[in-house]
Amino acid sequence: MVKEIERYGIPIVHMATITTISKSVGANRIVPTIAIPHPVGNPALPPDKELELRRKLVKKSLDAFKVEVNEPTEFE
Repeated sequence: MVKEIERYGIPIVHMATITTISKSVGANRIVPTIAIPHPVGNPALPPDKELELRRKLVKKSLDAFKVEVNEPTEFE
C-alpha cells in the first residue's frame, strides 16, 4: 500500500519496529520505533520522558518528509 500511495505523489513515512519488513514492502522513508507492543512509546518511562520520546519520533518522521529519496532509507 505504501508504494501505491507514493505513486500518486503523496510521500509516506513508515514508522516501524521491524524495519526489514518496511524495506520488503517498498517503504521509502522508514523511521525505526521502540518495540512491537509500544511502537511509539515506552510505558516504563515517567510520563514527561515518554512524551519527549514520542515527540522526538514524530519530529523525526516529519523531518523525513523533507528528504527526497528513491530507495528505502532509514532515518535513525
